[in-house]
Amino acid sequence: MTDELAAAYDAERPRLVRVAYAILGSHAEAEDVVADCWLRLVAADEREPVRDVAAWATVTVARAALDVLRSARVRRETYVGPWLPEPVVADLEDRVSLDDSVRYALLVALERLTPAERTAWVLHDIFEMPFDEVAGAVGRSPEAVRQLARRARQHVAAGTPRVAVDASTHDRVVGAFLGATAGGDLAGLVRMLDPSVVLTSDGGGVVNAARRPVLGPDKVARFFAGVARKDGQVEVVDVNGRTGIAWRVGGHLHSVVSFTVDGELITRIDIVLAPAKLSAARSAAQ
Repeated sequence: MTDELAAAYDAERPRLVRVAYAILGSHAEAEDVVADCWLRLVAADEREPVRDVAAWATVTVARAALDVLRSARVRRETYVGPWLPEPVVADLEDRVSLDDSVRYALLVALERLTPAERTAWVLHDIFEMPFDEVAGAVGRSPEAVRQLARRARQHVAAGTPRVAVDASTHDRVVGAFLGATAGGDLAGLVRMLDPSVVLTSDGGGVVNAARRPVLGPDKVARFFAGVARKDGQVEVVDVNGRTGIAWRVGGHLHSVVSFTVDGELITRIDIVLAPAKLSAARSAAQ
């Protein structure tokens, strides 16, 4: 029976990791949660056979991820500088298959939510769980989680691109931006940035990074151009299913950059420099 249980859980594992990652913003923590819930499943099945592994595991993983997120929020309140989600990185030739639930721009927007709002929204709006099942994961009534999801939906809409951008458009815009960067075309960079563009860098207090977001096309263009002039090798990579860049200095991964494109303009540039997040990031290029 354990072999059958393991096979059923392994079949659900990729989806469960996406659930936990969308709730936590940390792929390493998501994998830990899913591994721990396997042990919980074995123990639960010994007490009484689990008939629907997918349903049981989804609720259990979500509940465990919510507990971890509540604890993590306390640490993030004292975090030095902005906190950004942990990126998932791969070579373009080995692009990871990620759905919209873990696009980097969405994970950044989800940081605006309370843990309960985030969990309710992820489970209902992304993974299409009915509210009575969401209630079991969040520990609230179905009506309460319905309200949580409604508030979360408003925050997410305000923090994500207004225009759906496909991968080819994203690649074209980012490619042109990087071309202007390489050519030192500051005016060209400014033209490709949304009037409300934001650049955020996360060093976690361990490495040098901007402690506050950089706002506006001119300041963002100058900041990014200044970073690009530093020694290092720029490598175009896949960041959470969209084209971004990895910066290497002395052969070591120095930072990962994610771009958010809305229509034909870049609205966000997020630079992850925190060593712990880079060491945990999946990187086929390392």
